[in-house]
Amino acid sequence: MRARNVMTTLGVAAVPLIFAAPAQADTVNFSLFEQNGSGAQAQATITTNSDGSMKVSIQGSGFTPNAPHAQHIHGAPQGDFFCPTASADANGDGQVATEEGVPQYGGVMVSLTTQGDASADSGLAVDRMPVADGSGNLNYERTIPAAMIPEGIVENVDNLHIVQHGLDVNGNDTYDLESLGESVFAKSLGVEGIPEEATNPATCGEVSPSGGVETGGTSTEGVESLPLLAFGGMALAGAAAIVVLRRRLVQAAERV
Repeated sequence: MRARNVMTTLGVAAVPLIFAAPAQADTVNFSLFEQNGSGAQAQATITTNSDGSMKVSIQGSGFTPNAPHAQHIHGAPQGDFFCPTASADANGDGQVATEEGVPQYGGVMVSLTTQGDASADSGLAVDRMPVADGSGNLNYERTIPAAMIPEGIVENVDNLHIVQHGLDVNGNDTYDLESLGESVFAKSLGVEGIPEEATNPATCGEVSPSGGVETGGTSTEGVESLPLLAFGGMALAGAAAIVVLRRRLVQAAERV
């Protein structure tokens, strides 16, 4: 699967000529399965290019319609991470919240924004995250420059995970406080009134060359030290992004 130079020898006038074929892109497929009974699913590909950039394509369905869905590449170049099972639900509310899932799928490596910065600092930039259409379909495609990708990620992309956030527990096509109450994650950042539905994981996907996804049984030794306050890894956005988060979620609710 890895790109290699292919040497082709052609005999012309008894003189062997050797041509080096151009390096090929390396594509890895992800299957994203629902988390927390969201009903969402997606297929994704990450194509790593010779210049260090990554093209990310995602096609999904079953998402909360007309609402933004934060999405990220999680994990680390080396490490044992996996999509969380129900056992990660520490408080027993029937949902694996963001802060409960981080020790399993790891911190944010790349924020899958539609434009601008794609580092972990943009993890809460919901004004630049994809919005599902009125039927709940979510399509995303972007080539992320090498300068925005942490060292070692391109070479170890098959160790990573894609997580998409935002779900509709009570089936009213919006994020609200009725089903799960306020987001514990948002409150940890000092923000009141953000629905837990908006920040809980909706899908998680691992590289699955045979079509299957391993969802448990992998060690998380050393992960307990990861900060849990910013989709797991860094101080993502500060007060300005929090204001944007609140405004965008309110706007999404008003459109429905």
